[in-house]
Amino acid sequence: MNSSKKITRQIITIVCLGFVVLGTWYFTRIISRYSGGEAVWVYIPEGATKSQVKDSLTSALGDNFGGSVAMLWGGDAESARGAYRIVPGDKAWRVARRLDQSQQTPVRVTFNNVRTLRELADRLGAYMEFTPEEFMESATEVCRHDSISMKQLESEFLPDTYETYWTAEPAQLMNKIRDNYRRFWNDERKKKAKALGLSPLQVTIIASIVEEESNRSDERGKIARLYLNRLAKGMKLQADPTVKFAKGDFSIRRITSDMLAIKSPYNTYAVNGLPPGIIRMPEARTIDQVLDAPGHNFIYMCARPDGSGYHNFTSDYQTHLKNAQAFRKYAYGK
Repeated sequence: MNSSKKITRQIITIVCLGFVVLGTWYFTRIISRYSGGEAVWVYIPEGATKSQVKDSLTSALGDNFGGSVAMLWGGDAESARGAYRIVPGDKAWRVARRLDQSQQTPVRVTFNNVRTLRELADRLGAYMEFTPEEFMESATEVCRHDSISMKQLESEFLPDTYETYWTAEPAQLMNKIRDNYRRFWNDERKKKAKALGLSPLQVTIIASIVEEESNRSDERGKIARLYLNRLAKGMKLQADPTVKFAKGDFSIRRITSDMLAIKSPYNTYAVNGLPPGIIRMPEARTIDQVLDAPGHNFIYMCARPDGSGYHNFTSDYQTHLKNAQAFRKYAYGK
């Protein structure tokens, strides 16, 4: 065999070996699995470049697996936009295909213990791609379109867990939440509200006050009935949480006489009936506790002087004064 043929064969052998090595490397990339200890999320925001998508993949998934996904991914950054949950064992080629086909993982949005729409906007900003400002702008547009006030819209945000996509527009999530509120107010609940002489909104307003009055869920129905008794008698509600809301400060521990004179439709010491809107977004179970409030004739209540968070109830004003004196001595020493 002459030297030229020998060299040619050596070159062919090297090339073949190169293809084998390259093919093995590529196949290894395709079948590689995510070996992290727990699930992770990859977020691809609107307007991301190809380079930024690859950076997001390697940052969340590591250089090895993330690099494999980036190599197999088709490269359309707009299609890749979204949130993707990657779990241990996921194959690189499947993850890459999900990005190519915009197969996002739904996110679960949960909120409770929220007082205002702005506070909710800040909470949702931690879950979603949109900003709190974009949410508030959308809320304003929804109110304009539906000819309702911001307070009316606020009352329709029922605390719960909602499944949506990270890229959903604010209005889309609002519609999902409001649809849940409408489903909640079925015929049976509307019938109960009517029997109380109240609208769904008015029941929701009472529930918001009741939630602020006590963190003891098992006495909220009792508190609800107390306020219903007051309304029936034409008495002012005189609910301390409404004063805090009117003043814009829920950190207040003691309501003083000057606060009772605050001019606000939410100050139930100064105005008759219910305030015009909710003072927090009450949970479904609290609304039900108003609708199913147990019967009693109490119209006064005062926190117990034992730090339990429960209240003493009475229908007698003189007894109420004694209860209030006992609590003041316990809480303030006088």
